[in-house]
Amino acid sequence: QVQLVESGGGLVQAGGSLRLSCAASGRTFSTYGMGWFRQAPGKEREFVAAINWSGGSTNYRDSVKGRFTISRDAFKNTVYLQMNSLKPEDTAVYYCAADKSGYYSDNVRSYHYWGQGTQVTVSS
Repeated sequence: QVQLVESGGGLVQAGGSLRLSCAASGRTFSTYGMGWFRQAPGKEREFVAAINWSGGSTNYRDSVKGRFTISRDAFKNTVYLQMNSLKPEDTAVYYCAADKSGYYSDNVRSYHYWGQGTQVTVSS
């Protein structure tokens, strides 16, 4: 069992930056692929970024490429999402998720564990 706790969300003006953190419990964190997803009101949850178990491979949705960076720290059992040049359309609840396969999937159904989410609001 893995528990995930997100933090770092908040209100920021367009063009600003935020860094989200996802702290994971459990000794098997280093074997899991990790992903970030987001969900805006009235919309389906969508993929944002993912990183494989080793941190050597990453994947991003097209609209965040060049602006967002996913990374992980095995010693701290934490995965990060650095978000730069934020836009109002990035406003959503952001969720961290863990995939036992270790892969960096963009499919929400691939993930076995989810955090509670953290709100990101970007004002224009």
